[in-house]
Amino acid sequence: MRILGIVLIILGILGFLFQGFTYVAPEKVVDAGPFKVFAQKEKTVWIPPVASGAAVVSGIALVAFGKRRTAP
Repeated sequence: MRILGIVLIILGILGFLFQGFTYVAPEKVVDAGPFKVFAQKEKTVWIPPVASGAAVVSGIALVAFGKRRTAP
């Protein structure tokens, strides 16, 4: 659980820093019989700050209260 908590903390901090990401996807512009024309279109995905905050808080909780291994 500690690893998951650390991953959530890192993703939450990255969400606060970047607040989203952009990717390029092909989009069909013309489809006339055998002719097809595609264009590259940029699309942006926004990450809400509330989701980033929730990831950081839950990550801290997992690190703090996660199962601790005991020596056998």
